[in-house]
Amino acid sequence: MATADDQRSCKEDILGDLVDVNTFDQILEMDEPSDQEFSKSIVFGFFDQAEETFISMDEALDSENLQKLSELGHFLKGSSATLGLVKVREGCENIERYGKMEDGDGNTEDGDGKELDTDACLKKIKVALEDVKKQYQDVERALRKFYDDRDEA
Repeated sequence: MATADDQRSCKEDILGDLVDVNTFDQILEMDEPSDQEFSKSIVFGFFDQAEETFISMDEALDSENLQKLSELGHFLKGSSATLGLVKVREGCENIERYGKMEDGDGNTEDGDGKELDTDACLKKIKVALEDVKKQYQDVERALRKFYDDRDEA
């Protein structure tokens, strides 16, 4: 029988730096001892939510709607933070800030002291969105493997 340390090490091997294991453990603690259906339903529900949000983000980017992008970034940031999805949360926070015409630190001016403009923010959002989608794919793959391994155990 695997010890708690062995299980944690295995979890960290699968999830790596994509997931804050302490936060994710809090979700896992809500599972029944015999199965992980509760946490699995939350995680797989997040997958559906993220996919739908990415579609909405693409549409908002196409229509250059900074406010909507900020709102969607904020929404997905909260959901990903709840699960401990660190890199997805960080990327969504950047989208939220750029949508408010702020840089990653909350400043409204660039490094040269010029106000950030719509075009610059849209370009930054496009890059951030591509990055967060990649981070999402990585974490989705890792979490699916985590649950597949647990289902087989």
